Amino acid sequence: MGFRFRKSIKILPGLKINLTHKGISSASIGKPGASLNIGKKGTRTSVGIPGTGLSYSKHHTYKNRAGNQENPIQEQQPFYTSDTEQPKSNVWIWVIFGLFCFIVGAIIF
Repeated sequence: MGFRFRKSIKILPGLKINLTHKGISSASIGKPGASLNIGKKGTRTSVGIPGTGLSYSKHHTYKNRAGNQENPIQEQQPFYTSDTEQPKSNVWIWVIFGLFCFIVGAIIF
């Protein structure tokens, strides 16, 4: 049995950063009842009714990650060297989308 380290730091109301011994593991955006968690394996969207125990959660994996279990027959990935362009990740798209939803939610509610 090994020791684990996990720490959640509240940056702003509705915005948390989760830390592990390897660094920043994920970011959570939202209020009680609705949240968006962005991590290295994908994003998780959760919606629930606070105080009832009823909730719905859906995990969205990143499509361009090697070892993705959704599609066991994988297409051959192109080989990239240091002088060629690397494929871009859509993590920042989800971060910007989450911040937008947080700001709109803070204004409305």
